[in-house]
Amino acid sequence: MQGRVESRENASPVAEYCGRIAPTPSGYLHLGHARTFWVAQHRAQRKSGRMILRIEDLDPNRSQSKFIQAAEEDLAWFGIHWDEGPVYQQDRTKRYREALDRLIESEQVYRCYCSRKDIRDAVQAPHAGDEGPIYPGTCRGNVGEEREPMGTRRPCWRFCVPNDQRVGFSDGCCGYREFQCGSSFGDFVVWRQDDVPAYQLAVVVDDHEMGVTEVVRGQDLLLSTARQILLYRSLGWQVPQFFHCPLLTDESGLRLSKRSESLSLRDYRAKGCSPEAIRADLDWSGMLDD
Repeated sequence: MQGRVESRENASPVAEYCGRIAPTPSGYLHLGHARTFWVAQHRAQRKSGRMILRIEDLDPNRSQSKFIQAAEEDLAWFGIHWDEGPVYQQDRTKRYREALDRLIESEQVYRCYCSRKDIRDAVQAPHAGDEGPIYPGTCRGNVGEEREPMGTRRPCWRFCVPNDQRVGFSDGCCGYREFQCGSSFGDFVVWRQDDVPAYQLAVVVDDHEMGVTEVVRGQDLLLSTARQILLYRSLGWQVPQFFHCPLLTDESGLRLSKRSESLSLRDYRAKGCSPEAIRADLDWSGMLDD
């Protein structure tokens, strides 16, 4: 079940399907995770492809070893298997740094000294729904500049979004989606102020180097896909296919989160439920169609 994942940066293009499941160990996996990962497995199996398990443990403040072990146990119990991994993002910081250096050299990122309060208080900052205010470009003038951090405030690195572009892609589940740079989203963080690589950059590096041909994940990440496509293009890498599954909600209509422990796989296991019964009760509309 476990295997070593090599960097594929210099590998020749291959037609083999490769998918991945990438839990974040900040809590126990819930039914929504299980359904999405099952879809990922189904799509890999029907194309005789391979599956990689990647543990997205970048955030040292949220990731816990007990959740890593629980994720592997719960996935196996639910019937999800992988051919390679687990791969841990915390072991790959050097690779993310190399990608950041490329973006710095090509002047596509800049140091940003703004705090969350600075962005929130900016009069000109438009708001983008659940994601909060769009970054107003306060530090854009830092592109290409070399200077020391201002006082005690450590900068993050932001990607300079081309505001005159629209990013579109055909999603295997949602159909064609398109986002306007600058209004749907603004300049985004690729390296955090606490010297941790941001999600947007890390997953692009990982999926490229691991040879992932299709990314299966939840529809809450559709907007992230537009950002990541820009990073793929900037780094000169091929963009994979995407398949964004509908989010599972609770009885009140709220999407499941890791705080919904009553709907965790661990809780279902403790109650003696069978994976077969759980899968039979889930709504698979539009997700398992061949």
